[in-house]
Amino acid sequence: MTRAKPADVRFYFDADIRGLGILLSGIRPDVTYPGDPGGEVHKRVRPPCVVSDVATLDDVWIPIVSKQDWLIITRDRKIRSRPREIAAVRENNARMVALTGADATNTFSQLEVVMCRWRDITKCLDQPGPFIYTATRSTFEPVPM
Repeated sequence: MTRAKPADVRFYFDADIRGLGILLSGIRPDVTYPGDPGGEVHKRVRPPCVVSDVATLDDVWIPIVSKQDWLIITRDRKIRSRPREIAAVRENNARMVALTGADATNTFSQLEVVMCRWRDITKCLDQPGPFIYTATRSTFEPVPM
């Protein structure tokens, strides 16, 4: 009998796109989301998420997730005009990709955006924070910090 090894969680899907996080965590051991009870995928065991409550406020979960060195995936079409969120990312050295526009209104559309931009998203794993990128099916752009 082969024992499962610990998963290396790298992606945190925010409560705004929790449905997508749940969907992807079923096929990828490196994905978590708020309230994730953990699980085994491809002989890798993912622990429960350190953010247990989906109602946790941004100024609370961003520092927690940043300390884990996870890449944050969220949905926020107005991220460019949210100085508090931008400041939280900057102050916590966070790394964030925000799905924007009409492309990200439901779980299937969010999945389409993530899959279209997956190579850009994974390149972010090698970049130090802080940063925010916006993602649509056809664009992947940095947000001025």
